[in-house]
Amino acid sequence: MIQNNLSLAQRLTAPTPKIFKIFRIVGLSLAAAGGAILAVPAMPVILVSIAGYMTVAGAVMTAVSQVAVDGN
Repeated sequence: MIQNNLSLAQRLTAPTPKIFKIFRIVGLSLAAAGGAILAVPAMPVILVSIAGYMTVAGAVMTAVSQVAVDGN
C-alpha cells in the first residue's frame, strides 16, 4: 500500500487508477464545453450561469482526479 504522506509532486507523478483517468477526461470536457459557451457573445443569462458551473465542476473534477493515487 502506498503511504498516505506523499507530497503533491509525488502524487502528481504517481500512477492514477483507471476510473480516475476517465473522470479526468470527463472533467476536462466539461470545463472545455463550459468555456466555449462562456466565450459566445450575447448568450442568455441562464446559459452563462450553467456554463460557469460546468467550468468550475470540470476544473474541480479534473484536479481531484489528477491527485488520486493507485494503491496497488
